Amino acid sequence: MPDSERLAAYRAKRDPARTPEPVPDTDPDPSTAEGRTFVIQEHHARALHWDFRLERDGVLVSWAVPKGLPPDPKANHLAVHTEDHPLEYATFEGTIGEGEYGGGQVTVWDHGTYEELKWTDREVQVVLHGERVQGRYVLFATRSKGAPDDGRSWMVHRMDPPTDPDWTPLPTHVLPMLARPGDLPPDDGTWAYEMAWDGVRVLALVDGGRVRLRSGDDDLTGAYPELAGLGEQLGSTVVALDGELVALDASGAPDHGRLREREGLTGSAARHLARTQPVTYLVYDVLHLDGHPTVERPYDDRRALLDGLGIEGRSWRVPPTFDGPGAAVLAAAAANGFDGIVAKRRSSTYRPGVSSSDWCRVSST
Repeated sequence: MPDSERLAAYRAKRDPARTPEPVPDTDPDPSTAEGRTFVIQEHHARALHWDFRLERDGVLVSWAVPKGLPPDPKANHLAVHTEDHPLEYATFEGTIGEGEYGGGQVTVWDHGTYEELKWTDREVQVVLHGERVQGRYVLFATRSKGAPDDGRSWMVHRMDPPTDPDWTPLPTHVLPMLARPGDLPPDDGTWAYEMAWDGVRVLALVDGGRVRLRSGDDDLTGAYPELAGLGEQLGSTVVALDGELVALDASGAPDHGRLREREGLTGSAARHLARTQPVTYLVYDVLHLDGHPTVERPYDDRRALLDGLGIEGRSWRVPPTFDGPGAAVLAAAAANGFDGIVAKRRSSTYRPGVSSSDWCRVSST
């Protein structure tokens, strides 16, 4: 494309009277362009993604990356080559109106400078020097067999080891820790108390703004589409969560019958009931956070990490934990329609797949 038309596609998709985005009237002069800025913008559009932009020849060459840049060389991420953007876009933050191209909230997630190692029509190698991202990356064009090459299908690969030497990938399969039935423990200040929700135990694996729901060996992601927004709320946070799916009645107590009506449904039936009979995901533990396992940390530390995530939405939240006395919490549970409580030792680690006396299930009947 001639330099005089570098921003033609960008302008054609935007009306400056309807969007807060910068829409310059003219293209830049590439002969005066020498910058090496990069920016990554978090874009809450129809689907959450990250826009990766590299300054070159007076414009920002751009890719939409659905899961963000990979922190680990073992995983490549999809990157969609989009239209060049004006340099002014490198600092843009704001809300693009509903119905406009790219409508949604845009924030700057990271920015810095880069070194160019290689640049061709089908491969770009750079070294990023950002506040959140550092290291060598390569973007390369690809296409599905038999599909036309429209120049949009790319992948992005990290060429360096993870920046954090202790970084570990999100686990793909974790068995939940289980409580043992028993009596109330002593009120000695070493126990915390939670309501026993008696729902469907589910681990939520959140990566790149996407949520996978696991219950044992079963993938329940398609059965509960109302939980997709949890990933968008968490954004770039990579986390493994433990909790329960429940259906709540008007008083906030579990309704086991309504929950059973949702079991086993997928597709249009699940989407319909997600609107008319939604479940709530109650999150009470965090097992892995941003590249670091947390299972060896005590319960109180894990709860503090969980509270810091700000999980609160239309179909997900963190239920309260209580200090005791245990008898009072158990009496409140019975009065509010719960079948019991779970006492958890404050110093206890999380032991995947283990039924432990550090978690005690106490019946209210």
